Amino acid sequence: MNSERTPETEAFFADYCSFIGKSDYGYDVVPFGDSPEMADELGMLVLHGPKRATAGLRREFDDASLPRVDGYAVVVDGRGLPLCIFQTTEIRVGPLSSVDDAFAWDEGEGDRSRAWWLDAHEQFFKRQAQAEGFEFTPDIETVFERFKVVWPQAGLIAQEHIEARERK
Repeated sequence: MNSERTPETEAFFADYCSFIGKSDYGYDVVPFGDSPEMADELGMLVLHGPKRATAGLRREFDDASLPRVDGYAVVVDGRGLPLCIFQTTEIRVGPLSSVDDAFAWDEGEGDRSRAWWLDAHEQFFKRQAQAEGFEFTPDIETVFERFKVVWPQAGLIAQEHIEARERK
């Protein structure tokens, strides 16, 4: 999945910056999952709730690309088109097995239990390990990230972006 900036993500983030009256802070592009279908599904959970957390393997980040508190990300759908912007509120790095009930709930997937979360993420990261040729362990170093959606604002739908997605 492409996590590069595009003219669409640039325009979307510029709209947010204009709305809040600030200059460009910079942002990452986040396509959730490992398929267009998963990016659509998880992106909608962010846009409409209840997804307010995510986890990724630490090995995916160098020190410069590690998410940081107050950093921004444009969430994109399976076609790479922007859905919303989130701002990171908390980062914790630890073993995958250290996930707690509250984080599993905040991630907003499945039945939101820790057991469901661990099973789903172990399956996902095992697929990734097999595809990329690294060893998976239940204690693999993981980045746990919480966030809040900042754009579109609550109740405000960026209609021009929805229409642009429908035209493509």
